[in-house]
Amino acid sequence: MSVEWLSIVPFSIVIALSIWLKRILPGLVLGVLAGSILLKAGWLSASDQAVTYMVETLSDETNIKIIGFLYLFGGLVGMMTISGGIKGFSEWIGGKIHSQRSLLGLIWLTLPFTFMMPMFRIMMIGPVVKSLLGKWSISRQKVGFTMDVSTSSVIVLLPVATAFVGFMVSLVENGIHKNGLEMSAYSVFLMSIPFNFFAIIMLLFGLARTFWTSKAIEKEPHKDEGDEDHPFHRSSIDKELSLVKAQPWNLIVPLFLLLGLSLYLLWQDGRAKGAITVFDAFTQADATFVMLLAVFLTLTVTFLFYAIRKLPLNELLYHFVDGGNQMMQAIILLILVWALSLNAEDLGFSQFVSSTLGSFLPAFTIPAILFVLGSTVGYFIGSSWGTWGLFMPLGFSLAAATDAPIIMTVGAVFASGSFGAMTSPLGDTTITTASIMELPLVEYAYYKLKFCAAGAGVATLCYLAAGFFYA
Repeated sequence: MSVEWLSIVPFSIVIALSIWLKRILPGLVLGVLAGSILLKAGWLSASDQAVTYMVETLSDETNIKIIGFLYLFGGLVGMMTISGGIKGFSEWIGGKIHSQRSLLGLIWLTLPFTFMMPMFRIMMIGPVVKSLLGKWSISRQKVGFTMDVSTSSVIVLLPVATAFVGFMVSLVENGIHKNGLEMSAYSVFLMSIPFNFFAIIMLLFGLARTFWTSKAIEKEPHKDEGDEDHPFHRSSIDKELSLVKAQPWNLIVPLFLLLGLSLYLLWQDGRAKGAITVFDAFTQADATFVMLLAVFLTLTVTFLFYAIRKLPLNELLYHFVDGGNQMMQAIILLILVWALSLNAEDLGFSQFVSSTLGSFLPAFTIPAILFVLGSTVGYFIGSSWGTWGLFMPLGFSLAAATDAPIIMTVGAVFASGSFGAMTSPLGDTTITTASIMELPLVEYAYYKLKFCAAGAGVATLCYLAAGFFYA
């Protein structure tokens, strides 16, 4: 008797608990344990199997590269934060703001210097932008939305030098491996970017709304009672930034070094593998190793640069470790997602999807269905990382079973995570922006939902149309 249907039990547990608890990590732990129990009867044997899955993921060379990149990247962000680079740049450009439009334009202008990580960007530019609001009558909700849309909708579309890239490529790599496909993970990730319809739609809408000529009336908001207890409450941010000396070069130098090294090393590694064109070089390069090497070299040079500029050694080391530790939740999440994927395959997840859903769902509907389902779950858990980790294995299995376009399917899964992170009141950027701008959290989340829901509706139609065209 086939028991392949049991392979959906771990995923069902993870999704249900994530929605209920509003956190994904507990659900992942219980999901891996439940899946292990289905394979090995008894708590001790199941726990042994669960730990074996995690050890197996950590023994994989590619996975260790991803973990190393995430930690070192977090450390680099920590060093740049305490160095005062973005503060110096923002204060310099702040003196050139003379209108509502230029104030909103400033938010977009800082993007090339703050795109590495959503929380880093919001926490750095938010207090500076808020300090400039008193000159004009402009809605704080509009300013907050501009900050969020210029963050969530852009960073997810960038192919290098962000905290997302390593995670996203690793999920694609895992899906390719589990389904026995002959594809380059970075190439699939790169080609899926134009199919992240939601992020692209919201980016265009955000730009149009930024430069809209009508003036919004400022309303004095009240604070949520829970805002005081949030770790990113504005007072703690303002206090920390007030103690940092503004030095814009401390951001510009490491940022452009990281960008330059990432692109150059991708090109060099691809050429070494026989690529002729730049695009071929990028797709054939070992992106995970290149990203790790680029951030390591950037860290080394940046540390020497800061030392020459007489920044305190103890502060640099402390904030490097602190910045790396800020990425530990993402690292733990990634390890558990890898373990859950291994468990699901041992239970026959791919075979179950192929013999059930894959037998009756039209191929052209797969990207749209995954986007809607992923967006719904993403809204309730508020995590793009979690949404991607949950739905990427399902996306690859459905695409392989129905012959749906894999690249578009990957783009749809990434788009669903973008919706969740952008819209959910549980999302880090939503909570942080509301705290910094002194906005009621629920009201601000509802304000964003109206625009994001419209964007999601358009994106769904785009997936149906594009799926029908490519079918």
